[in-house]
Amino acid sequence: MFLVPMTRESRDLARSFERLFDDAFGGSFFTGLPATRGDGNAPRSPALDLVESDRAYTVKLEMPGVKKEDVKVTIDGARVSVSAQSERNEEKKEGDRVVYRERSLSSYARSFTLPAEVDQAGAAAKLDNGVLVLELPKRATTAAKAISVA
Repeated sequence: MFLVPMTRESRDLARSFERLFDDAFGGSFFTGLPATRGDGNAPRSPALDLVESDRAYTVKLEMPGVKKEDVKVTIDGARVSVSAQSERNEEKKEGDRVVYRERSLSSYARSFTLPAEVDQAGAAAKLDNGVLVLELPKRATTAAKAISVA
């Protein structure tokens, strides 16, 4: 069994409620709290897919706009944490001025616990077209050993 603390559907429902209150009250209902709409103030929780085989887990996370140098993956037993931050490339020519900007820095953070511990030495990560693929081999379990009582 694989448990993720927050499902994508509940996250979408939370965003719907945020929009409802924002539209009804003309702005952020919870003033003083960081925004969670991906405007750079709070890390986004990337969508993930998990596939399990007999020997390993394959995890895919969507993190568009991130370079592989900016991704950090930490494995502690069965706990996996992924974080990344995209950079804004400011190529400003002399005499240019920004009229309007919607693109911002994006940061991503996601942690999850797998049913079995991961063999850290055999783990691998690859970032291709904004999708981070983690190959996480399961740690070999040692069979229970019976001992005789003397």
